[in-house]
Amino acid sequence: MADITRDDHNASPMPGVALNPDPALDISKEHHHDHLHHSALAEKGHTEHSHITYTTGTTDEPSIIPDPDYRDHGMHRRHHEPHDVPIDVEKNGALDVESKGSLNRGDSEDEVKDPQKKNMGYYYRTYKLWVHIFLAMLFTGWWVASVVVHRHDKNWIIPFLFWLCIMLRLIFFHIPITIITKPMHFVWRHTGTRVANMVPEGWGVPAGALLTIAVIIIGSFVSEETKENTRANRAVSLFGLVVFLFLFWLTSRNRKKIVWHTVIVGMLCQFIIALFVLRTKAGYDIFTFVSTLARLLLGFADKGTAFLTNEDVPKLGWFLTGVAPPIIFFVAFVQLLYYWGILQWFIGKFAVFFFWSMRVSGAEAVVASASPFIGQGESAMLIRPFVAHLTQAELHQVMASGFATIAGSVLVAYISMGINPQALISSCVMSIPASLAISKLRFPEEEETLTAGRVVIPDDEEHKAANSLHAFANGAWLGFKIACMIITTLLCIIALLNLVDGLLTWWGRYINLEGEYDLTLELILGYVCYPVAFLLGVSREGKDLLLVGRLIGLKVIANEFIAFAELQATDKPHSPYHTLSPRSRLIATYAVCGFGNIGSLGTQIGVLSQLSPGRSGDVSKLALSALITGVVSTLTSASIAGLIITDQAQFS
Repeated sequence: MADITRDDHNASPMPGVALNPDPALDISKEHHHDHLHHSALAEKGHTEHSHITYTTGTTDEPSIIPDPDYRDHGMHRRHHEPHDVPIDVEKNGALDVESKGSLNRGDSEDEVKDPQKKNMGYYYRTYKLWVHIFLAMLFTGWWVASVVVHRHDKNWIIPFLFWLCIMLRLIFFHIPITIITKPMHFVWRHTGTRVANMVPEGWGVPAGALLTIAVIIIGSFVSEETKENTRANRAVSLFGLVVFLFLFWLTSRNRKKIVWHTVIVGMLCQFIIALFVLRTKAGYDIFTFVSTLARLLLGFADKGTAFLTNEDVPKLGWFLTGVAPPIIFFVAFVQLLYYWGILQWFIGKFAVFFFWSMRVSGAEAVVASASPFIGQGESAMLIRPFVAHLTQAELHQVMASGFATIAGSVLVAYISMGINPQALISSCVMSIPASLAISKLRFPEEEETLTAGRVVIPDDEEHKAANSLHAFANGAWLGFKIACMIITTLLCIIALLNLVDGLLTWWGRYINLEGEYDLTLELILGYVCYPVAFLLGVSREGKDLLLVGRLIGLKVIANEFIAFAELQATDKPHSPYHTLSPRSRLIATYAVCGFGNIGSLGTQIGVLSQLSPGRSGDVSKLALSALITGVVSTLTSASIAGLIITDQAQFS
């Protein structure tokens, strides 16, 4: 970046240091607390630096978060000037995740206004050590008792992991995490870094690609064949995965700018997650436990429905009474977790992992990590102050992440419809690295990003709740609006699809397309998406390819609710989907599990345009490409599921 002439009004406080035209990066507005930040050299990825370097002392929130009303598009291409002595990440522990809504809240506004006023937060901070000791003893006693009493009749790994998470969190309230990260960095410097340095310059990416290919091939083909998951079927799924990647490379905006590290690590992470969940007993048990908790949420919502009506209404199986109430309750519960800071903490850990491992910007990591938990619109809200200053590649990735997965608010709805929860949850997690990899293959970064080197989750001051009850009430109202939106959207879309089917059937009968082969939108979509179903590795027996192709087309044209409803409509007269084989049903579940449809296209454009009206043109221009990217990201998860799962009936 070129130096800027000094003047009296905006002089640099350090002689000889170039001024940055961005007031958000003014060095005079530094944090009073330290967190880590990329240096300029780390952003450029210079080969002479064997590891990423960071700087300390970045700017304060009011200045680091750009003014949303400032619409200068030239600010996309900005470079972060280092303004402190570069230090190694190994010397400072892990990358800090900024979030004012974290588990460690400072003094409340009431205490600032009235120092004499003491609330629960004051007493907690005063006696925090003793509170944590009490909690540690309580949960340790519970864990020991559970192991002793239920050592033969219950799974031991779930209570152990639950106890371990709580204990680690309590310990690191009082002990710096560097006691773990420093040895980890030391071991990594003397093992992984040395091995990487042995690779000749220029061979790092090919070596990583070969390693990833070897892991996928070995992990897919070493297991024994089953009746449906033969090695021939796995080979078709693998071929489909290669075809998807090749087509996106062929249509890439700029093939020379592709960061292959992001693509390779993303596909490797996606495969390893699938391998852990679908092939190991520990992974299956963990995701079964998570899905069991999700099912319990349905039961709690049913209690509320029964109170408002009677005990028989939740058993009717109606969408209005069986799906909408769990959505309302779940959204309210999520808002409560967000107020307590638990959700930001959890999302932040995911974001740091993908930021560190895949070399994406902080904004991209936050949105990709949040999309499976809080949805496409809400995840974009987490980076609202930065939306006006995102690069085009970042905007593309933000939208693609939303299209690639489903939100927690509708996850419970699909579980209540009878969809396998392990498949749904694993698909959501697998789609995080997939969306990052596929998006960076289709639309690589060509500009300087504002959030390179840090993961920031700002507080939503505009909609901040006064207390937990206020947050829960706000969440209930938000959940009601989401449920109403889903109900009205489904009503209108189903009516419109039947109108189109009626017109097509009427037209087709004049050319003798009648009976089983009535000309309908489903029939057309089935043949259009027939090659896609084949590439996923769907069973080639019977009509499975045509039926799964129909579901994929329905999901894109209408939405995933309608596709899942058709998939589960095995009790309907003349429904062809009860003939699907377990393998085809499993692949269809993964292929449909995403928000990649025309309706969500309008949602994404509307949300991002409202967050930053000055970027509405860029959003509209990138939306269709992001939709295709999100759909294909979901399809890659279906291909990998076809590669790995040997017992399809268990996940059907």
